[in-house]
Amino acid sequence: MSLTMKLKKSNYIIMKILKLFIILLICSIFILACSNDDDTDSTPIASDYDITSVLSKFSGTGLSYQINGDNVTFTTQNLPNHTSPYWGVGHAMYEAYNGTNPNWNQNPNLISTRNITITVPLNPSEATNKVATSLGAMGIARNGIVFFNQYAGPNNQPLTNEINSFDQWLGHPQQQGTYHYHIDPTYLTDTFGSDAFLGVLADGFPVYGSQENGVTITNADLDDYHGHVSATADFPDGIYHYHITSEAPYINGNGFFGTPGTITN
Repeated sequence: MSLTMKLKKSNYIIMKILKLFIILLICSIFILACSNDDDTDSTPIASDYDITSVLSKFSGTGLSYQINGDNVTFTTQNLPNHTSPYWGVGHAMYEAYNGTNPNWNQNPNLISTRNITITVPLNPSEATNKVATSLGAMGIARNGIVFFNQYAGPNNQPLTNEINSFDQWLGHPQQQGTYHYHIDPTYLTDTFGSDAFLGVLADGFPVYGSQENGVTITNADLDDYHGHVSATADFPDGIYHYHITSEAPYINGNGFFGTPGTITN
């Protein structure tokens, strides 16, 4: 075989190998792209979140809600639908403290009607710039009682001493009579379960109890804002949500994961 023929044959083989390599490369890219598309479809993104399904769970004394465009506005008188020594002797809902804290010490405040309005997004999404929660209401429980953060007033003190004034359902009123929960609202978790939907924070993201799929959630399971993304009974496709745990920060961590709405009282 002449040298020219050998070179032609060699070039032909090289071209065949090159074509085969290109075909394999294109197939690999296509398979990878399809795999990524499948992952994206199976994991909800922030814009897919919609809390409309849990609104019907909100029920309490003087509690109502109204959808206004992309937001839902809760109006509550903030009156607990359970007993408490903070109703005051003579009230139909009064019950002396019968909890388990041996250091319990009733504070001087009594429950008062407080007309509070909380507007949150119906389609919550992660905020680019996270903001801290402040003292006072940061969300609303499903019975119309507001959630407070992990600090006591007036200077963001730990709850160490204030916890001793929490009633048998682990709530108490502040100076203006605003009853609230800083930690596990045991009336709700006893009624609906430790894995139940308990309310929403001002950014619209849900709050759940201390269990998920039969396992007790700890702070180590959650992010810096005290939440994570997973499926729940109310959101089977998954949603970012907060969990209540037995240790500080209890409900919320370093601030709102999403963009908070407005709270007036």
